[in-house]
Amino acid sequence: MPADDSEDPNADEQYHIEVGPDDVAPSVLLPGNPGRVGTIAEFWDDFEEKGNHREYRTLTGSYDGAPISVTSTGIGGPSAAIAVEELARIGADTFIRVGSCGAIQEGMDVGDLVITTGGVRQEGTSDEYVREDYSASADHEVVCALIAAAERLGYDHHTGITMSADSFYAGQGRPGFEGFEAAGSADLVEELREANVKNIEMEASTILTIANVYGLRAGAVCSVYANRVTGEFRTEGEGKASETASLAVKLLARMDEVKAETGAERWHAGLSLD
Repeated sequence: MPADDSEDPNADEQYHIEVGPDDVAPSVLLPGNPGRVGTIAEFWDDFEEKGNHREYRTLTGSYDGAPISVTSTGIGGPSAAIAVEELARIGADTFIRVGSCGAIQEGMDVGDLVITTGGVRQEGTSDEYVREDYSASADHEVVCALIAAAERLGYDHHTGITMSADSFYAGQGRPGFEGFEAAGSADLVEELREANVKNIEMEASTILTIANVYGLRAGAVCSVYANRVTGEFRTEGEGKASETASLAVKLLARMDEVKAETGAERWHAGLSLD
């Protein structure tokens, strides 16, 4: 069916997120839960609400002088993809998912942070964009900024591959209603553990894939709410992920300044941020 001629996805105010080009900073944090938006902004110098429609709540402000925005995406890849699409259309070029996850390796404690370097694309949204063997890789600069931020703040963190699923229950190897088990779910977590995958969540690989397709920067930092090996579950570390991502935006702004000063195309360890 052809698109409606009256539909204009590039209109100034975006259809789903209901914000326009003057409403967001170049760097946007992407939590799933709209309730987490305010928690993130508490670490900033100032902020103002720019939009609040459906699952998409947007605040824009500054962190240590760096422009910054946050937009909630809801749960899962489809709604996260809409957020990235519409934010990119109004000028955003850097995206950091700020979420929670289940760790699947020993030695990862509840409350620790996981910084994603790449994603296992078990969600279906990114398949709508590219072939299934396309890499869901995090941007090098974003990964470096998140690691540097976590270290400066003194937060325990891990780096590695994240699996993103479309289902919280069957797709993550959990039993469904009345004990239903999807095919292969009994072995899913162990197979991922053996492949050195660090954690499971629901949005990162979609965000990373779309950002790569469009030549944008993206990464993810999640707080560990559960460890699937030890059976622990506590909602801890949300503030750590929020503060780490906010500081990472400041560091990325400094990286961009250094690149402009030196003429470098990409920031690397030989360029100082001091």
